[in-house]
Amino acid sequence: MTSEPLKPLILIVDDTPTNIQILAENLIKDYRVKVAASGENALRIVAQQELPDLILLDVMMPDIDGYEVCRRLKNNPQTHAIPIIFVTALNEVANEEFGLNLGAMDYITKPFYLPVVKARIRNHIRLKQLTDTLESMAWIDGLTGIPNRRRFDQMLEIEWKRAQRNQLPLAVIMVDIDHFKAYNDCHGHGEGDVCLKQVATMFAATVNRPGDLVARYGGEEFVILMPETDTDGAQQLADHLRHQIESMQIPHTSSSASCWVTISLGYAALIPKPEQASSTLLDDADNMLYQAKNLGRNRAFGYCLG
Repeated sequence: MTSEPLKPLILIVDDTPTNIQILAENLIKDYRVKVAASGENALRIVAQQELPDLILLDVMMPDIDGYEVCRRLKNNPQTHAIPIIFVTALNEVANEEFGLNLGAMDYITKPFYLPVVKARIRNHIRLKQLTDTLESMAWIDGLTGIPNRRRFDQMLEIEWKRAQRNQLPLAVIMVDIDHFKAYNDCHGHGEGDVCLKQVATMFAATVNRPGDLVARYGGEEFVILMPETDTDGAQQLADHLRHQIESMQIPHTSSSASCWVTISLGYAALIPKPEQASSTLLDDADNMLYQAKNLGRNRAFGYCLG
């Protein structure tokens, strides 16, 4: 049985219980609803729980006002895309202009008319869903269906900073299909595309630890990002992937490495230092891939950096 998709999540932030109750009762049928009675609590919920699809945000609150909550959310890369609608008694044009300039999507003044509030929420939720779909498509390689280089580059920077902050190892595996140009020349580009899809599907099925990412880097190259993984872990996965690809026994009559399609892999791992750039890890994994090719291909090669 296919489970129904989750309803969009709305966070209502207001220090007046009556306002929260009215909004929640009228939205609960169509949305999942969370509530916060202060700006501080709202920021804690967003930081520690599932990101909401929309925030209804009061302005005048005793601890942190709604403007400051909005400013902090918009300055955080993890939360800047959450749509915010101010719902407030401040009805001056200057207040509305200020709120919109902070990054809010809409501004509703109290007392509000519920049908209009619900219509605006519905429109902003639809826009958010469309934006999420388009962004998701932008991260996916059109041929193989796995993440693309743009997504890998983004996640590398995120995991690099996390590894730097927590002083944890980070590993990268660079992968190249051996003699793929010769494969295309012999079997045709259509079969080459089929081969790329088969390899990508196997990678996606095998690299399934939470936090790991496999992406198509370009052409016949793939790349794997492995947070909290040292050289031994990277080597184990690299060797496993190499054996898995060869065991698929995809014929390759123009390869000097094997009669089947094979891969060469280069891996590197390190605990990032403050002065290092993420390109350090990627460049060294790429150099290890170069060494694997020079040694005859159909092998994994790598070492641990400082």
